[in-house]
Amino acid sequence: MCRPQGPVRGPAEGADSFWKDATEMQLNEILRPGAVRSLGQVTSKKRLFQELADLAHAEYGLNASEVLDALQERESLGPTGVGQGVALPHARLHGLDKVAGLFLRLEKPLDFDAVDRQPVDLVFALLAPETSGVDHLKALALVSRTLRDQDLRAKLRANDDPVALHAVLSAAQGIRAA
Repeated sequence: MCRPQGPVRGPAEGADSFWKDATEMQLNEILRPGAVRSLGQVTSKKRLFQELADLAHAEYGLNASEVLDALQERESLGPTGVGQGVALPHARLHGLDKVAGLFLRLEKPLDFDAVDRQPVDLVFALLAPETSGVDHLKALALVSRTLRDQDLRAKLRANDDPVALHAVLSAAQGIRAA
């Protein structure tokens, strides 16, 4: 569901319904089981983005070089490391018809210039259509809210099996952070 873009509205003008809609989106709508991986060592942010681009190509049929360029371009605007070992790289792509997710668990944390200066070991990337607007924001809100849960992060860090990682993320649908 797309809403026209315009000035930011206050609670009386629909902001509450935006956040309600965001809670109704499900992770399994944007994250396929095959888009989840556990990686040994990644030596740089660029190499991490290449891994994400290759995974996007393998799972969603996207052009890996376009994905890599889009992720690097977005990251150049400011780091997407949100703290507590989590990064949420995201980009908009031409030709994509809906938001697509990718999840990587890194066995060795990577310096990511995160807001808390801690290295990152949980990476949830979002790729959105160029014109997605609200759906992209809803997906970012959902992933951010989900990965704020300390118990969930601990479960993800305790697992290296992609099937188990996807199951943990899928089961997280009931998490609602305050």
